[in-house]
Amino acid sequence: MTREAELAALEERIVASRNCPRLMEYIETISKVKVRRYRGQEYWGKPVPGFGDPYARLLIIGLAPAAHGGNRTGRMFTGDSSGDWLMRALYETGFANQPKSISRDDGLRLQGAFITALVRCAPPDNKPTREEILESLGFLSEELRLLEDVVVVVTLGRLAFEYYGRLVGAPRPMTFKHGAASKQKQGGPTLVASYHPSRQNTQTGRLRWPEWLGIFQTARRLVEGEVDDAQGRRVDDHADEQRSELMRKAGDKVAERHELDVLRKAGQHD
Repeated sequence: MTREAELAALEERIVASRNCPRLMEYIETISKVKVRRYRGQEYWGKPVPGFGDPYARLLIIGLAPAAHGGNRTGRMFTGDSSGDWLMRALYETGFANQPKSISRDDGLRLQGAFITALVRCAPPDNKPTREEILESLGFLSEELRLLEDVVVVVTLGRLAFEYYGRLVGAPRPMTFKHGAASKQKQGGPTLVASYHPSRQNTQTGRLRWPEWLGIFQTARRLVEGEVDDAQGRRVDDHADEQRSELMRKAGDKVAERHELDVLRKAGQHD
């Protein structure tokens, strides 16, 4: 079976899945009791599969479909403000053929990128339970297996960062920092951590456009073999910097203890 066929079969299984009863009840309800601005539209109202290039070198992992975005349109990051931010950034860095994601038939094509999420059903208040995330991770695991050309993974938000790390067996504890790039496994993809482009982050200024675009500029450089992070440093050099900083701090503590010992002894002779 070809990779395209395996991904298509996985997509069918995701759409047909009923693994999380609370989430299924929620998406079916909001698909009937719609918000006013979408009252005349038919909602997808089912689990939402990932989508993109089967030979992607960039994988983007979000938390879950939005109640009136992906759950309405049937495609991740489509029909909401988060999707607008994501597609504009992907377009500007050459990973998408257009800067908008409005509906499943809007002509959008991802080029060298694939978009997915931890959870496939929109959760109430955008907060899936731990059990719901764990129940859904099998689908992401299968996508990781099939998308074997991926060299860069961008996780959107702390939960996507942490659960992706668990899934690939990354050393713990993992420290989330927007823009940081790191190798979680020898020979594995480079992980780039990012804030999620939710309204809560973009409208409060926690996530600004230049630093958001910088995430995908970094991804582009990594995909093309220029291994540096969002601060312009090489990933391996950045790791060396961190080790050097730890060693410097350790050395400072040793020197400080030595100085205190000298002063203490000097005081004994006064």
